Amino acid sequence: MKLKDATLLQNSFGINRFVQNFSVNIMTKTNSTDWFETWFDTSYYHTLYKHRDTDEAESFISNLIEYLKLKDGSKCLDLACGKGRHSLFLNKNGFDVTGLDLSINSIESAKSMENDTLKFDVHDMREVYQDEKFDAIFNLFTSFGYFDSNEDNLKVLYSVHKMLKDDGIFIIDFMNAKKSINSLVESEMKEIDGINFKIKRSFDGKHIHKNIQFEDESQDFEFNERVQALFKEDFERLLNKSGFRIEQLFGDFELNPFDESISKRLIIIAKKA
Repeated sequence: MKLKDATLLQNSFGINRFVQNFSVNIMTKTNSTDWFETWFDTSYYHTLYKHRDTDEAESFISNLIEYLKLKDGSKCLDLACGKGRHSLFLNKNGFDVTGLDLSINSIESAKSMENDTLKFDVHDMREVYQDEKFDAIFNLFTSFGYFDSNEDNLKVLYSVHKMLKDDGIFIIDFMNAKKSINSLVESEMKEIDGINFKIKRSFDGKHIHKNIQFEDESQDFEFNERVQALFKEDFERLLNKSGFRIEQLFGDFELNPFDESISKRLIIIAKKA
């Protein structure tokens, strides 16, 4: 699932775009599906996070490739791949890549980039994918902790464990929860592509919440993000329980050492035990 960096593929504009997005908004407010199934499947998500650009993704992947020393042709899985920006760059560096995401629209968009060694599919990260085995599995851009329980978190990790080859590597790129909570901006306004996003953030002791409100085409929209505030110790317990051994921790995309008080990210390199 995406679950990270997803976007709605626009096949048409005008009234079709209005109907699609209005329907998503109704689903969100009635809680008929999980929040990430609706919000990540809209074009507005991509608009709000467009600052996460290709250059940043390529720099991060280059640093990871240099550190991991994966062999040419290694089978890699980008779990919660969104539109596939990380998948594409992994593939350009000589790896056989599969990108999976729960967002139908994101995968439909990503499929335009497919080739013999790059494919995309819609899939729930809590389930094993077609009994395939991978040398490395990447879970990037805080694409973890969207569920309400550790049972679902463990389902993800057990599935990853089963999909990895012996001694396979699992890479998690998550926010540094401690720094995120300490530096939480409670309210801000962002104008992007003519849309004014009103954003409110809060921490309830377990989840970091982000409420997003805006108007487009004379319609009001409201979406909510909710991510578990998972700390280093939480990941240590979860990974140990699901059969992983943590090899290294990094604190940013340049792979500097992790410092819980100042690091922007919590990047975990774990090996299948």
